[in-house]
This record gives sequence, C-alpha cells and structure tokens, in this order.
Amino acid sequence: MIVIVDDRDAVLDAYRGMFSRIGYSVFGMNSLEVEDWLESSPSDELESIQSFLVGKTNDEDRLINALRARTRVPIIAMLETGSLDETLQRFDIGADDVVRKPVHVREILARISAIRRRAQDSKTYIDCGRLRVFMDGRDPLIDGKPFPLPRRERRVLEYLAGNGERRASRTQVYNAVYGVLEEHVEECVIESHISKLRKKLTRALGVNVIDSRRYLGYRLDIEALRAASRPAEIVEQPRASLVV
Repeated sequence: MIVIVDDRDAVLDAYRGMFSRIGYSVFGMNSLEVEDWLESSPSDELESIQSFLVGKTNDEDRLINALRARTRVPIIAMLETGSLDETLQRFDIGADDVVRKPVHVREILARISAIRRRAQDSKTYIDCGRLRVFMDGRDPLIDGKPFPLPRRERRVLEYLAGNGERRASRTQVYNAVYGVLEEHVEECVIESHISKLRKKLTRALGVNVIDSRRYLGYRLDIEALRAASRPAEIVEQPRASLVV
C-alpha cells in the first residue's frame, strides 16, 4: 500500500484514481490524520506500507521528520515548484527522493523500486523459472510473453514473489493488496483471488505453484516453478509428395 499525505482532498482523490487504475492500493490522509496514525500504529502495519508520498501540508518539514523517526519506508516529497532550495531542504530533513508535479504514477513506482533496490539490492523484477514477476505494476511474463492478470491477482502475485520462500498469512496478503486501512472489503476475498490466480498459473505452467498450508499461509513454490518444463515445440512435418 502507498500512503499519500496532502491537505487537499482533490489531490488525494486524483492520486487514488490514478493508482487504482493500475492495481495499487492507495490511502490518502491529511497531515493531522497521518501523525495521529503514526503514534498509534504497530510496527507490523508500517511494514505493509510501500512508500509515503508527501505533498502540500501545513508543515511538510515536521511531517517528514516524524515519518523518518518512525519508519524506514521510502519517503518521496512532491513539490509544486522546481525550487532548488526546497528540493535540497526536503533531502536534508529525511526524504529519500523529491519530484516535481505533475508526475506520472508509473514514474513514482519506478522511483520507489529504485529506492528499495538501493536499500535491499533487489531487482525491479523477480525471475522464477519460466515466470517473471515485475514489481512496478506491469503484467508478468511467462516464457517471455505477457501474461495479463486482473490488478488484484497481479498484486497478490507480486507480493508472494517478493516474499520469496517465506509464507504469508491471509492478513498479510490482504494488507499488501488492499491496505491496512481498508474497511469496505472483507479479508476472506483474498482466498478467492488466490484460487483464481492458482488456476490460471496451473493452466499456463502445467503445475501448481502456489503452496498453501492451513494456519501457516501462502507462498510461491519456487522449486515447482523452476522445475516446470517449457512446452514442447511443435515441429511441422513435411507433407508427403503426391505421386501421380
């Protein structure tokens, strides 16, 4: 989930819509709400956040300081102008990156991935045998060809791929896909998403690659993915000549 902090409702609504169209869960707050939330949130909730985007508030400096003191999640400051002084100031107080609006949401995702890559030495994609999973909103590839998925199923796959061999509980997957502050979607919907995703991957790969264990959670079966053989190429046989 991405958290956008801005004191203007119209800005929050606009970014919610843009991120939602590419399948990313976004929650918008004003500066007072996010500070209250930071004081009361347990650490496991903060671990579900991909990034904080900080726009125009009453006191951006104090807010970015508060975020940096509470979490190491990437913080991206969004400026209305290209002032060098403002840009340097945001870096000085703890922002990981600074962008000038307007900025496309895919660029923001790329910047988040770059920050995480520098911090964790990770890639913008993960290869699992014939399956390549991108972490920036693009559809995955199977055998180098696009494998389109509905946005929620794609987010489930991204989360499981990023989790490696570790299992994720239904709650963890839900928080990653819908956000810890979502109140209108039941957590059990994750089981439906995973069931549909499992069937599609099984048809495409010929093997079940989502392993689930009661009470333990879900994970991608990396060994099964690596062992999934490529479909045999069909070689067209030459037709026999007709002898008259």
